[in-house]
Amino acid sequence: MAVSVDTVYQRVLAITNKEQRGYITPQEFNLLANQAQMAIFDAYFYDIHGSQQLQGDNTEYSDTLTSLDEKLSIFERYNQPLAVSSGAGVFPINYKIGTLFYNNGTKITEIELVSQKDIALFNQTPLTQPSLVRPVYITTSGSQFQIYPDTINTGITCNYTSIPRDAVWGYVITNEEPLYNASASTNFELHISEETLLVIKILELAGIILNKV
Repeated sequence: MAVSVDTVYQRVLAITNKEQRGYITPQEFNLLANQAQMAIFDAYFYDIHGSQQLQGDNTEYSDTLTSLDEKLSIFERYNQPLAVSSGAGVFPINYKIGTLFYNNGTKITEIELVSQKDIALFNQTPLTQPSLVRPVYITTSGSQFQIYPDTINTGITCNYTSIPRDAVWGYVITNEEPLYNASASTNFELHISEETLLVIKILELAGIILNKV
């Protein structure tokens, strides 16, 4: 279940009004809201890494990792087909690419990521050249890749973590005031449990620091 963008905006407005700190316009809110959403999303990966580095008995952290996995699962995409021509293709818009696979119709093979230096070395001798049995790929830019051998053009899929879509509080002007328009709005993609944290972070970005008890 997604976090309602209208609920978050109304809570932000209620607190700013109570604190008499001024009015946050819809345009300002949309900007701050997406900054806050990305900050929360980025923190998942740091929190997971930090928990995994703990030594010894990590029983007390298992619930944290389970919770983080649940929150990240919203953004995980598996077995997504990729369009490839002469081995070259473009990654989907993503936060982090996982594994690439090649399905020849009878067997699914992982495509290994190698460096451009490695591929130059591999291609020097027939014994180490990439093959349909052992395909590899390199990244040629931030969003493009090249598979070797370049005869592989079908059956390519990948796993990746997507970027949260932008939240938008859409509205229409009625009596010179913005009125919420659900059909023009996009809810936050974060887990519903992040609603309060979103409000806090948006207020912090707006210059209001809440004293959390």
